[in-house]
Amino acid sequence: MHTENPLISPPPDAETLYHELERAIAPYRDTFDAFVGIHAGGSWIAERLRAALAPTLPLGVIDVSFYRDDLAQRGLGRRDVRPSELPFSVEGARILLIDDVLYTGRTVRAAINELFDYGRPACVRFAALADRGGRELPICPDFCPWRSPTPLAPHVRLELIVTPDQTFRWELVA
Repeated sequence: MHTENPLISPPPDAETLYHELERAIAPYRDTFDAFVGIHAGGSWIAERLRAALAPTLPLGVIDVSFYRDDLAQRGLGRRDVRPSELPFSVEGARILLIDDVLYTGRTVRAAINELFDYGRPACVRFAALADRGGRELPICPDFCPWRSPTPLAPHVRLELIVTPDQTFRWELVA
């Protein structure tokens, strides 16, 4: 069900936020050895950022489905589980980890755990398109163009959609 509740204000236009994120990361592009997107929304953003800022850098994708701390309670919960792909050595790499929405911090924690299973990176910095509030873990993005002034209700999902013309838009789902 899509929500039209006026008390739930969506973030600014997703495409505008993407360009703000790109501008924020641009001065630091030479400080990274690889971009890694968290499946699925983060991987879409990572692909575009890499193409715009650092087309020669390796691009990885992490699916944290098997690293979630609620796997035993929820099961996989998704049908689009895919293997992670890290076509570079994580050992000693300076990685920009990218996701679409930061919420509790648990997805980012799972992604970092998975990265360390592949090796010990020199550093991991984190970028998110939107921070909806509601943190449960001490995770904070290094780059984030929009932070919700008040946390969105737990029953509301903020989803990033890629349109047919390859631009981004938000969808609030309750």
